Amino acid sequence: MGYNFKEVMSRPNRFTQGHRLCAGCGAGIAVGNVLRMVRQEDHAVVGNATGCLEVSSYMYPFTSYTDSYIHNAFENAGATMGGVETAYNKLKRDGKVKGEYKFITFGGDGGTYDIGLQSLSGAVERGHDFTYVCYDNGAYMNTGIQRSSATPMYADTTTTPAGSKSDGKLQPRKDLSLVMVAHNVPYVAQTTFVQNFKDLHIKAEKAIYTKGPAFLNIMAPCPRGWRYNTEDIMQVCKMAVETCYWPLYEVVNGTWILTYEPKKKLPIEDFLRTQGRFKHMFKKGNEHLIVEFQRETDKRWKDLLKRCEG
Repeated sequence: MGYNFKEVMSRPNRFTQGHRLCAGCGAGIAVGNVLRMVRQEDHAVVGNATGCLEVSSYMYPFTSYTDSYIHNAFENAGATMGGVETAYNKLKRDGKVKGEYKFITFGGDGGTYDIGLQSLSGAVERGHDFTYVCYDNGAYMNTGIQRSSATPMYADTTTTPAGSKSDGKLQPRKDLSLVMVAHNVPYVAQTTFVQNFKDLHIKAEKAIYTKGPAFLNIMAPCPRGWRYNTEDIMQVCKMAVETCYWPLYEVVNGTWILTYEPKKKLPIEDFLRTQGRFKHMFKKGNEHLIVEFQRETDKRWKDLLKRCEG
C-alpha cells in the first residue's frame, strides 16, 4: 500500500468546518484524518456515540460530515453500526443500493472503554464489517472532566481531584487495545498525531479496508482536561510516544507488529510535564508517584515488545 502525504491531504474534507470543538482538540483532528482515508469513490456512514465530538459536530438538522451521519446513545454505538451494516448487505443483495459503503463509528473513551464496551464487544464478536475508532482523551470531558477507565494513574480530574488528601486517580488506565485483540478481530491498531500523521493515515486505511471488524485507538489530547496550551498538542503526542506511554503498534490477524520504536526511550517525566493534570506529581514529597508511573509504563512497554517479538 503506497502512501503519498500530499495526495492524502489534497482530498476533499469529509469532516468540514462549522463544528464547535475547542481549539487544540484532538477529537476533530482524529476524525478528519481518519475520514480522509476513505477512497473518494466510496461512500461512508458515520456513527457517533454521545460525547464531546457529537455535541460539537452535530446540531439537528446540521452536521459537519459530508457523509451520512447517525448520532446514537452513549451505550450503543457498536450495535447501531452493526445494524446499519447488516441492512446495507441486505439492500445490496436485493439490488436496492449501489456503490461501496464503509461503516465507521467514533466514540470517546467514556462511550468506548466504559459505557459502550458491551455494545462494541458484541458487534465485533458478531463479525460486522465496520471500523470502530476511539478518540481517547482520557476522561469524560463532555460532562466535566470526570475520570474514566482510560484516565491515566494519578491524573487530576473533577472526580479524582489531586490535593492534600488525594494523589488523583489511583488506578492504572485500562488497556482497551489489548482487550480488543482478545476478541480475535482482524485488525487492531494504536496511533496518535506524530510523523506528520503518516502512522494514523496508514492505519486508518488498513482498518477501513480490512474485511470484518477493525478497531483503531487514537490518543486524542484534550486541552481543557489535560491542561496544555492549544499549540502544544503535537508535542504532547510526541512525548507520549517517545516515552512509550502510548506506543504505536498494530495487530494483524493476531500478529503483533511494533510500528515505531524510539531510538532513545525518554523518561516519563517528559510526557507528564506537558500537562497541568500531572503538576502535583512534581511537588516535593511526590517523587514516588513519578517512580510508580514510570514502573507501570516500563512494564507495559516490556510486555508489548515480547508480544511483537513472538
